[in-house]
Amino acid sequence: MTFTPRTWVVGEVVSAAVMNQEIRDQFNSMFAAWTAYTPTWTSTGTAPVLNNGTILGRYMKIGRTVICHINMTTGSLTTYGTGNYNWSLPVQAANAGASYVGTAHLLGTDRWVGEIVISPNALNCSAFLPITSTNTRTDFMTATRPETLAANAQVRLTFVYEAAS
Repeated sequence: MTFTPRTWVVGEVVSAAVMNQEIRDQFNSMFAAWTAYTPTWTSTGTAPVLNNGTILGRYMKIGRTVICHINMTTGSLTTYGTGNYNWSLPVQAANAGASYVGTAHLLGTDRWVGEIVISPNALNCSAFLPITSTNTRTDFMTATRPETLAANAQVRLTFVYEAAS
């Protein structure tokens, strides 16, 4: 992960170790594998429980820019809860006075395409998908919107945002 570079002092003797940390390691981190994390799936009502489903998150943080992907597949024992769904971010979003938007896909009985919204200073993101096949306005994803979820439904979320630090 990249970090804030050091402040150099006039006349400072630079060692190989310092050069490696400040230049090589920073540069290499931008080409490294993404970092895995386990997102938390929550709702504004009764909590969903993934049980035998899977959820995987991966992200790359370069400076304060975060690129993230979440892939969730529900299982035969998944319970869907009630309310609007949210997924945890790998790091808190900046309070930049604007929301960030990414892409959301639901692969259920049909394939639904929508967007991810990350509010300022947020710790999680929300998926917005069409309300129904005939009402293409978007709203929060729920257990029954845009379709009733069942085993093997996949949720794929991809987004870029500014981290708080």
